[in-house]
Amino acid sequence: MRLNKLAIAGFRNFSSLRIDPGPRFNLLHGLNGQGKTNLLEAIYLLGNTRSFRSARLPEFISHDHPMAQIQGEVESGGSRSSIRLTLEQAGRRVEIDGKGIQRASQLHGRLNAVVFSPDDTGMVRFGPDSRRRFLDRAVYMGDIGYLHCWHSYHRILKQRNQLLKNADRSGLDTWTEKLAEAGAEVIERRQIFVAQLKDRLQRHYATISAGSETAAIAYRPEWVQATQREAIRVELLSLFEKQARTDERYATTTAGPHRDDLVLLLDGRPLKAFGSQGQQKSFVLALKMAEMDNLQTIFGESPLLLLDDMSSELDSRRNANLMEFLIARDIQVFITTTEKSPAQLGHSAQCAVFRVEDGNLTFEGNEPHE
Repeated sequence: MRLNKLAIAGFRNFSSLRIDPGPRFNLLHGLNGQGKTNLLEAIYLLGNTRSFRSARLPEFISHDHPMAQIQGEVESGGSRSSIRLTLEQAGRRVEIDGKGIQRASQLHGRLNAVVFSPDDTGMVRFGPDSRRRFLDRAVYMGDIGYLHCWHSYHRILKQRNQLLKNADRSGLDTWTEKLAEAGAEVIERRQIFVAQLKDRLQRHYATISAGSETAAIAYRPEWVQATQREAIRVELLSLFEKQARTDERYATTTAGPHRDDLVLLLDGRPLKAFGSQGQQKSFVLALKMAEMDNLQTIFGESPLLLLDDMSSELDSRRNANLMEFLIARDIQVFITTTEKSPAQLGHSAQCAVFRVEDGNLTFEGNEPHE
């Protein structure tokens, strides 16, 4: 999977920009606040129309532009296609080879990208919300059916919560049954994804950290032990019945997939409490690498890897271990950094170097780095 060309207009601090990325490593260097992360965000948006950063639609559009456009030439599945994303105040539109699409499934898998940014380590330090966001986004990247069941669950959840807020029990049992059915599919798909990541996570953690610790991940739905959808549905119904009085007291659904957590462990102990800052960064990056392996298995080709602010995220040893791993694989990588040559890519790496300054991009050549 490759991004061969990218054109941006009216997006964030980019008035107009064009780039022909290199097929392997692309180093984007410049001072903070110049637009390096915005460029990675544009690439990510092109593949799934949603940002890896928290942002409202108007924030994407430059203040002096009526809309923003991101267009790219993508190579995947043995063929090339052109994707254009238009962002307006009222919404977003996607065209593939000049034709508008109506369903997310038409874009799904054409440009997969996995991001590692400074914000990602927050999933270790912060609450379950941040870990659920990672989980839901990662499951969807490889499973288009997950988007439908996730939306269905949250639509039903909203209806049930409205009944609880109005103290209206008419129809509550029906919505509870629907919630259990939709929730069972959400949990089952999450369980499948996490099971696929376990061994890959440990292997990548060992590569990046060069350590002997055992990294592990677990998805533990509250009061749910089953792994088959029908059995999960039955257990969820029992859980909702058990929480009925609590739900009525607080006028909201207090248990279910929307409250579940992803458990991150190092040598069997919580990563948040017992992992050093370096171990936490290595763990999250290994998690992203495991996600990349999963996508390669599903689609038959590697996704893009977007590494944001590498000069601050990994020390030299971990960075060198990561780069050695990436050089050995057929992955297109975009790296942003405040330094020109921190990546220790080595003489064998194909690296296109770009300077980003005040929303402008300058190609500085193809250079080996070490």
